[in-house]
Amino acid sequence: MWRIILLLLAAACAGFAALTAWRAPNLATWKLALLAGEFGHFLGLAPAVVLVLAWRHGAVGLTPALLRASTLLLGVAALGLLLKPAVQARALARRLPEMLTVAFGPQELARAPFSIAGMLPDLSGGPVSVEQIMFARAGTTDALALDFYHAVRTDGRAAPCVVIIHGGGWDSGDRAQLAGFNRWLAQRGYAVAAMDYRLAPKDRWPAQADDVADALAHLKATAGPLGLDPQKFVLLGRSAGGQIATAFAYGRPDPAVRGVVALYAPHDLNFAWQYGREDDILHSLQLLRNYLGGPPDENTRAAYDSGSAWRLATPSSPATLLVHGALDTLVWHRQSERLHTRLDEIGVPNVFVSLPWATHAFDWNLGGPGGQLTTFALEWFLAAVTK
Repeated sequence: MWRIILLLLAAACAGFAALTAWRAPNLATWKLALLAGEFGHFLGLAPAVVLVLAWRHGAVGLTPALLRASTLLLGVAALGLLLKPAVQARALARRLPEMLTVAFGPQELARAPFSIAGMLPDLSGGPVSVEQIMFARAGTTDALALDFYHAVRTDGRAAPCVVIIHGGGWDSGDRAQLAGFNRWLAQRGYAVAAMDYRLAPKDRWPAQADDVADALAHLKATAGPLGLDPQKFVLLGRSAGGQIATAFAYGRPDPAVRGVVALYAPHDLNFAWQYGREDDILHSLQLLRNYLGGPPDENTRAAYDSGSAWRLATPSSPATLLVHGALDTLVWHRQSERLHTRLDEIGVPNVFVSLPWATHAFDWNLGGPGGQLTTFALEWFLAAVTK
């Protein structure tokens, strides 16, 4: 009986670990894929224990021997797949500094792109002062706020500001998303403005771009009291927020916006409609209808086009950092790949970091393989474009 239990445990581990190599088919398995990809280096302990137990107990007879061999095979496969993200991250880390140097110039960072030690929780950061600021339509039902994280600096100089635009499919999410990431940035000397924006379907594009404009205007107007450099902003968006960030940065040029960062985001809404399905994991066609007012036709074509950074990019567009998981279940990896190709064609400095094991929201764990590479690339990018 115990041999069957070990076999079932090994099979479960292998099925879970397979999510680092194959795209998750639904939302429930997407969450498991996120765990496998960014915490697999710890979770590999489970198949390792199964392997030890199966190895220590010999088997006499054909059936027990087959059960033992199957358990060992599945356990080895599970352990290998769970360690695969760390191995692939190490390989990518060797190339990443050169990629960043070619695009943005050399920088000196006091850390490696990826390390085993970096997988452990970092408790060294000091306190960060955070305040809530109303930046648009105060006193109305459409009032919008941002959480402002004051930069931790000792040089007395005004700080560059990273404006964070949250994800959530344009109809959900808020500024509190991944607050630990914002604190990490503030501890490294960057002010952070994590903003809310109006949500679909009540408010459709380009209302969200207007909200970014309002946030920037307010931050510039209050730059002195906030300790900001009003000429050094970077937009950073996740998923739906990444679409807003790149479409705004390219479609509404502002010399104060020195760069734009998009994590696992769609950048061509016509392309998204073309390949979306009513029954896909996000019901993406319905999301697009809610956000843009309908399918792409004569009534909505302007919204689709003005929301698509792939169509808006020009040689004068700001420097861009794109990071996307190749196994993303929610936003097709091709979206970032196509924008990267377009930016290369027109000469915009950019880097596309493609994570072969990763799914959507890989930056949830800053110490995971995806989190470490993302934060390293981001530190390099911010140092280069805000110097």
